[in-house]
Amino acid sequence: MGQKKRCSWVKEDSALYCVYHDVEWGTPIRDDQAMYALFLLELFQAGLSWITLLKKREAFSAAFDDFDAKKIAAYDEEKIALLMQDAGIIRSRGKIEAAISNANIVLSLREEFGSFCNYLWHFSGGKVVLSPDEQPRTTSPLSDRISADMKRRGMRYAGSVTIHSFLQAAGLVNEHETDCFRYDELKRETGQEQIIRE
Repeated sequence: MGQKKRCSWVKEDSALYCVYHDVEWGTPIRDDQAMYALFLLELFQAGLSWITLLKKREAFSAAFDDFDAKKIAAYDEEKIALLMQDAGIIRSRGKIEAAISNANIVLSLREEFGSFCNYLWHFSGGKVVLSPDEQPRTTSPLSDRISADMKRRGMRYAGSVTIHSFLQAAGLVNEHETDCFRYDELKRETGQEQIIRE
């Protein structure tokens, strides 16, 4: 039996990357804590490679109180100073400050929608969006809408490119390449939950 065909962006010589692609990337997230953790990491990923964040994920979890939005929303200058000294994470003051302000908005979204997941999934009616073609893209109509709404609410580092990357990873869109083994697996797993959007 031959090796499974993965998306072309996967670094086949990296076991960490392969496992992430095979198990996590594009698998629909319905757990609110997992969704928020990914969202925070995507904010820090802006301008960097995702493998960098994967390698630092455990350090981020330790530094950011296991991705507890309520605790992060209350971070003060003392905590920011500590984070800026933590070599295990991305030490960007702008991104740290954005993570804090965004956490406050996430708490508001949880109040309004019941969960951060509910907020995100309501944009697609709770369904997984299939890419309408095989051309790789960096934004989509869905990411445009969510980004615009997030920005309206005051979210920082929430441009459409970042949000599209987040939606791909979180499984709101299935953008595994069509010849990747996970594309058909996810289509089967999501079943009637999937839609095709232009």
